[in-house]
Amino acid sequence: MNKLATYIFILCSLILNAGIASAEGQVVGVVDMQKCIQTSAAGKRARAELEGAFNKKKKELQDQEASLKKQQEEFMKKAAALSDAAKKEQQAKFQEKVMKYQELVQKSQADIQKKEQEMSEPIIRKIKEKVAEVARKRGFGIVVEKNDNIVIYTDGKTDITEDVLKALD
Repeated sequence: MNKLATYIFILCSLILNAGIASAEGQVVGVVDMQKCIQTSAAGKRARAELEGAFNKKKKELQDQEASLKKQQEEFMKKAAALSDAAKKEQQAKFQEKVMKYQELVQKSQADIQKKEQEMSEPIIRKIKEKVAEVARKRGFGIVVEKNDNIVIYTDGKTDITEDVLKALD
C-alpha cells in the first residue's frame, strides 16, 4: 500500500512540475468577476430588474403569510367551541394551505434563481470577452478570477478589473 501511495505522490509531483514548467514565462493577470458584474451598467440593470421581481414576489408571499397567520388566530379562538372532528377537519384544511404556501415559497425561490442565472449568463459572457481583449492588450497569457480562496496575493499591476470595466461600459 505504501508503494502505491509513493507512486501516486511521484506521479502527482511530475504532473504538477510539468504544469508549472509549461506556465513558465506566462504573465498571469487577475480579474474580480463579482466587481465587474456588480458595477457594470449591464450588471446594475440586471440587479435592479431582479430586485423588482424579487420584491414583487416577496410582497405576495408576505400577504399570504399574513393571511395564514390570521386564519390560524381565528382557528385558535374558535377551537374551544368546535368538536374534535371539526377541529381535525379545520386543521387538515389549514395544514394543506400551509403546505401550498411552502411550495409557493420554494417555487418562487427557484424562479428567482433561474431568472438570476438567465440574466447573468450574457453579462458573464460579455465580461469574459472583454477580459480576453484586455489580457491580449496587456500581454497576459493567463487570467484567473480574483478570489480569496484562489488568489492569495497580487501586486495590483496584474489586476485588470478596472480595465475590463472601462471596456464594458
